[in-house]
Amino acid sequence: MIIKKNEKVRVELGDKLRKAREKAGMTQAEVADQAEINVSYYAQIERGEVNVSFDKLQSIIKVLKIKSLDIV
Repeated sequence: MIIKKNEKVRVELGDKLRKAREKAGMTQAEVADQAEINVSYYAQIERGEVNVSFDKLQSIIKVLKIKSLDIV
């Protein structure tokens, strides 16, 4: 089923972002602030609860100083 597969992808992406954030020694609030997004929204991204736009994802990647390929 497509929905389940998309959910799995969102959860995996969120997990990779959380690990990158922790490795960078940053809080969710710090990442959200620097990426210019709401901290609650960022937390939802890490939990895989929402579909993040490409533009927002690029902002987060830039803040975390990781390569796009590191999260796929």
